[in-house]
Amino acid sequence: MKVAVVGATGMVGKVMLQVLEERNFPVSNLLPVASEKSVGKQIEFKGKQIEVISMQDAIDQAPAIALFSAGGQTSLEFAPKFAEKGTVVIDNSSAWRMDDTKKLIVPEINGQTITKEDKIIANPNCSTIQLVMVMAPLHKEFGIKRLVISTYQSVTGTGVKAKQQLFNERNNASDENKVYPHAIDLNCLPHCDVFLENDYTKEEMKLVHETRKILDNQSLQITATAVRVPVIGGHSESVNASFENEVSIAELRSILATTPGVEVQDNPKENSYPMPAFAAGKDEVFVGRIRKDDSFPNSVNLWVVADNLRKGAATNAVQIAETVIALNNS
Repeated sequence: MKVAVVGATGMVGKVMLQVLEERNFPVSNLLPVASEKSVGKQIEFKGKQIEVISMQDAIDQAPAIALFSAGGQTSLEFAPKFAEKGTVVIDNSSAWRMDDTKKLIVPEINGQTITKEDKIIANPNCSTIQLVMVMAPLHKEFGIKRLVISTYQSVTGTGVKAKQQLFNERNNASDENKVYPHAIDLNCLPHCDVFLENDYTKEEMKLVHETRKILDNQSLQITATAVRVPVIGGHSESVNASFENEVSIAELRSILATTPGVEVQDNPKENSYPMPAFAAGKDEVFVGRIRKDDSFPNSVNLWVVADNLRKGAATNAVQIAETVIALNNS
């Protein structure tokens, strides 16, 4: 099976390669794709050195699956060209997420909606994935009425240059390529992505629109504040959830404890709760600090943490690819 990884030399692309290897994805011929300046470079996969190729070369080879992590404009231009060759494109950018003709997939939640006709499938935003992994089973049981979300997002969500800015500031090194308008070390920026006309950021509105689409409920009341923090290991979210029906904390814990891909880590007396330093390198979504909100009926507070490069991006994309293979083999 030919598998292309578009953006193979980038931060998410490298993790995609790692996840493909870890999960023994049936790759017989890997096609690593990157920008023209990277063509000819070598990347390692399963102990072998493989040469990076151009986008057109990969399209011409008509891979079965193409995992995209190269930005929205690249995806808009080239994903349809792969699709025309019969390739199933799984795209990690925001390009196709809100397209009514494209599926927005978290396999544990709505993977069953994929059909053999779907040639471009959208991978949700990292902060959305970890949110819906926890909220989908609770929505099914109790019916979400309103979500108030505050995120604490790793610099790796911005990319390798953001990570470099953090360490340059920490080491008092000069940095002419800053990606944030202010220092990120020893600081928090209430500014993830660009500001929109409604004074929310694009990242905040992704949480609103993508969550509604994945849970198939456009009436959900959702509001968010997204904050960039000087963290490497993953994204954290404080979630206040109000439900239509009465909530039992014991039942809620039981539901989450038996949800595939979710791990309850919630023992405050033992100082046990999810943290990005613990979640780093793992595929589970961790949830803790579970407690009733005594200020409002049928409401709870939760703390949700996941590695944004793995389940928040690469792992979810590979899981979608696994779902596609299983469908085609059925």
